[in-house]
Amino acid sequence: MTTRKSFIYGTDRIEYEVSFVPVKHHRLSIHVHPNGTVRVDAPEKRDHHEIHRAVLKRAGWIKHHLDEFKRQREQALPRTYASGESVFYLGRRYQLKVKTASRRTPGAKLVGGQIYVETSSRQPSAIRKCLSAWYRNRATDIFTRRIDEIVDGIKWLRQPPTWRLVRMQKQWGSCSPAGVILLNPHLVKAPRECIDYVISHELCHLQEHNHSPRYYRLLRKIMPTWEKVKTRLDDMAELLLNE
Repeated sequence: MTTRKSFIYGTDRIEYEVSFVPVKHHRLSIHVHPNGTVRVDAPEKRDHHEIHRAVLKRAGWIKHHLDEFKRQREQALPRTYASGESVFYLGRRYQLKVKTASRRTPGAKLVGGQIYVETSSRQPSAIRKCLSAWYRNRATDIFTRRIDEIVDGIKWLRQPPTWRLVRMQKQWGSCSPAGVILLNPHLVKAPRECIDYVISHELCHLQEHNHSPRYYRLLRKIMPTWEKVKTRLDDMAELLLNE
């Protein structure tokens, strides 16, 4: 299960989320992510008061990292969608190359270390629209193949679930009460193992609609290294979600 707590540091109220991990001898660990969230992973039988005391002992460290990530976000440059800018695809950086092609249908393609975008206009909005359409097409293809392969290894799932792409500002995915999985097309910018983690995370919600110890046991069977992969994805979130 997951619980939310908070503490006061100076004039700030800092919220944190506690996830109880069903692993023997697992040590309590605190993670501060670039998007400003604080997560505490604790053994499932650890006392709440003990966890809170441990968090308070590292309050200064948490505040320092939150301030640093906030500073980085404020200094992050908005995308200009001009030739030479870096864009991500499957965890790799590619150089954006914009070409004017008035007689052709707008489109994008991957060529070597560059992603070519051909449009009739060099307006950032037109280039962004074209690039977004390319990402959605790639996401549809890649997510379909990854879902099929992951589901094939899950005994309690007989067939791939219904899913669709939905742009989200902060979430990579979600699972509706009706069992429909929603995936953020921006996820296709992440490494494949991160894509697999998000898909696995949402598939487990088809069985467990919570973050209980049973849920995490299911997730660990599918992806034993999910914590490491999640941390990697969280650390890249600011770059991958930047538009």
